[in-house]
Amino acid sequence: MYQRLFSVLIAGALAFAAAGCATRATSIDAQWVNPEFAGKRSVRTVMVMAAVRDTTNRRIFEDRMVAALGAAGVKAVQSYQFLPESGPVTEEQLRRAVANAGVNHAMVTRVINVTTEVNVSPGMVMGPAWGPGWGWGGGWGPGWGGMAGYYNTMWATSIPPQVTTTQNIHADTRVFDAKSAAVVWSAATTTATGWDTVPQMIDQFVQLIVSTMTKDAVI
Repeated sequence: MYQRLFSVLIAGALAFAAAGCATRATSIDAQWVNPEFAGKRSVRTVMVMAAVRDTTNRRIFEDRMVAALGAAGVKAVQSYQFLPESGPVTEEQLRRAVANAGVNHAMVTRVINVTTEVNVSPGMVMGPAWGPGWGWGGGWGPGWGGMAGYYNTMWATSIPPQVTTTQNIHADTRVFDAKSAAVVWSAATTTATGWDTVPQMIDQFVQLIVSTMTKDAVI
């Protein structure tokens, strides 16, 4: 009974560990603040741009980022209001969109690449202990765990190896000054996909970006 209970606990721990690896939040790998703008909280109006192919995900991202920036006191607008089609744009189109939005900055987030991480948790077998023991009567002589022990290993509890794969999305976010096109602030991030939905992952991402910009006194 104790072995069975222990086996269940081990299996649960392995599953929990795998889930924890699969659902960790977005992390910032590197960040930079332009010394000219550091500490000035100069980003008060901004147009949010998500450079992604999927139109729905683009709109979800821009909506969530605009909401998070708004909660931090920044006037933000979605780029899809002025550039409705997802795809390449010219410098002139971008400048016109920024002017029409009435903002002084543009935030651009784009995916750099996607990598795959494989995590393997080794399996184990729980059953009767192995060790020197005596069989049936002196005629049998020493055996490993005795005949009963050897026979009972058939019903040992086996926990197979746990193999999980995680896709890591590496992204780059930059805030540009609309007039000079200078980079005001930038960050490189890694988001590990797992059992979270796309909106949940986006929420984690935008909250981290906005909180980091606040700490850096950019907003």
